[in-house]
Amino acid sequence: MPLIKSISGIRGTIGGHPDNNLTPIDVVKFTAAYAAWLKARQRCVHRLKVVVGRDARISGPMVSNLIISTLQACGIDVINLGQATTPTVEVAVPYKQAHGGIIITASHNPKQWNALKLLNSKGEFLSAKDGERLLQIAERTDLDFAPIDELGEEIFEQDFLQKHINMVLALPLVNAKAIREAKLKVVVDAVNSVGGTAIPQLLRELGVAEIVELNCTPNGQFAHNPEPLPENLTQISASVKQNKAHMGIVVDPDVDRLALTCEDGSMFGEEYTLVAVADYVLKHQKGATVSNLSSSRALRDVTEAHGCKYGAAAVGEVNVVEVMKQTNAIIGGEGNGGIIYPELHYGRDALVGVALFLSHYVAQRQTMSALRASYPLYFISKNKIELPSTANVDSTLEKIKQRFETERVTDIDGVKIDFDTKKEWVHLRKSNTEPIIRVYAESKNADSAAALAKQIIAEITLLLPR
Repeated sequence: MPLIKSISGIRGTIGGHPDNNLTPIDVVKFTAAYAAWLKARQRCVHRLKVVVGRDARISGPMVSNLIISTLQACGIDVINLGQATTPTVEVAVPYKQAHGGIIITASHNPKQWNALKLLNSKGEFLSAKDGERLLQIAERTDLDFAPIDELGEEIFEQDFLQKHINMVLALPLVNAKAIREAKLKVVVDAVNSVGGTAIPQLLRELGVAEIVELNCTPNGQFAHNPEPLPENLTQISASVKQNKAHMGIVVDPDVDRLALTCEDGSMFGEEYTLVAVADYVLKHQKGATVSNLSSSRALRDVTEAHGCKYGAAAVGEVNVVEVMKQTNAIIGGEGNGGIIYPELHYGRDALVGVALFLSHYVAQRQTMSALRASYPLYFISKNKIELPSTANVDSTLEKIKQRFETERVTDIDGVKIDFDTKKEWVHLRKSNTEPIIRVYAESKNADSAAALAKQIIAEITLLLPR
């Protein structure tokens, strides 16, 4: 598997060969490039600080040691949070007045993967321009390291989770009193990563009466595929029913995605995590919302029902944040369960999501399944079409765009066609790593979503060279 180098970081499988897998050489190379990028941005600063935290992956300590030592070798002080969620590192960067941050996590990928996620001084992912510049620096051979008297120091601060939780509890819309009075029983599945510490601790401080922990030992031995999709969540589904719990809470290994399980064991749906939390926020404060083009139309429906404006962004957290800032959105995120609440910070944060959702849930005074049924019902069909080597993908997408020009078409990220009269859409995106076009379609039921995807795939096939 080739090493994936993107604007948000460097991702690969552990072991193997440099520049093909994530090896010690790659870790040092890209950390040193990040240090050089920081120094170029902060020319007037004598001593730079970088926050480093990691999820519970088996390779985490090894990768963390390499990163910290490299930063010190570059003359940069390191604030080491140890095991920490992605949002915890993000809020720590501005809190500690650091100049950047590195999160060691491969998010929802299996345990053989790891990655370096790179942050700026605001605790946000790098822009496209900054990311490209860093990748250019990494290819140079003239990187400069510090002499002996200028080596960086390592500062341990491994209780920052409590500060993060305190920030969440202080949010005006988080109603810990009502949550405590509701005497909730909740099952948590944290796939044996840092969420196994963070989520139960948050729930205790919110006043949840009883917490049933599944896979909450942060040892990196993922008990199932760590992506929080329904097919991977059969254990918590059964546990919620068996324990007669009000709900189940699932987070991915770095705790920036939140999935929920209803009291009857059914899935609330990752797409609807953001929809429900946005509904709660909009009940108390009017403002714009944002999600990416591949997220459910349900957010748009709920936003407009509140008399507010919805905006769409290209796929990717960086792009969502950019549009949120442009529109002064009060909440946004992605349909994978990622909640971005600017009141605290511009990053996907499952801890914020849990606190806001529970505040919403107890105010509604109904079951999880009833709450889920109160939102517009949509189904997404995810497909892909393989392309011949002779295909011109951009030309093909342009022809599709022209074919449906009478519909509402968005081309900021591939081609998205909204069939507003039918309340359905299809989103076409080319892959940067494979000869494929991803075809996502959403409609009012699973059959019509699949039929729409099939129709568009047939249209594309007719345009391809034979």
